[in-house]
Amino acid sequence: MQRLEGKCVILTGAAGGIGSLVSAQLRGRGAYVTGVDRVDCSACDETIIGDLASREGLNALADTLAARQVDILINSAGVQYFGPAERQSQDSLWMGYAVNLIAPVALTAAVLPQMKTRGSGQIVNIGSVLGSINYPYFAAYSSSKAGLEGYSEGLRRELHGLGIAVTHFCPRAVNTAFNNDAVNRFLSLAGMTADDPAFVADRIVTAIIARKAFASIGIKERIFAAINALMPGVIDAGLAGQTVKARQLFSS
Repeated sequence: MQRLEGKCVILTGAAGGIGSLVSAQLRGRGAYVTGVDRVDCSACDETIIGDLASREGLNALADTLAARQVDILINSAGVQYFGPAERQSQDSLWMGYAVNLIAPVALTAAVLPQMKTRGSGQIVNIGSVLGSINYPYFAAYSSSKAGLEGYSEGLRRELHGLGIAVTHFCPRAVNTAFNNDAVNRFLSLAGMTADDPAFVADRIVTAIIARKAFASIGIKERIFAAINALMPGVIDAGLAGQTVKARQLFSS
């Protein structure tokens, strides 16, 4: 178990429903939290205003992080598209992969040299259960989170023995503004509930302190993810009913 007093934390998506709660918890444990977002994060010690979806913004942020001490990097920013794959715009596609996958990889690359020099540090990537159980109508989002999970796993093995932890955390649906009206209608049709963001934030911080390699929420989801990896056809059949319900939302 690591102590957080005096740790310098970079948290992307810090102004969001989960990010702000994670920041508050980390600060309560003595960490100095710098939030990265498009708006000011009142729950952080300071905020870097930046755009992870643009190459210029991402390059500028990477340069900034490389020049300052970063003990823990938390890649929490994310964007989500829910709908038929053919209706997703090119701009939406680029933004989704840039924010959900390219930005975490680029920012990690920016801070790794200093962590290797110190022989300590932690990379925390916030994924999604949809990265392990790829959902219909979330195809691009699911694939970006699956890519992030693969990156976390490969990086963890690459950094073995160097004192740098890689933590990948997979929440399921969370009751925040991240879910638009269509997502909330789908959750209702499918009989699914969204987790309380405070509960999720607490689980994330617990995983950070324990320097866990992988953590997720939901025993059922972990079982489904294992089945999906071994026998995806079983999950195809299991999700057929939810696919029909989702299709109803976009029938017009």
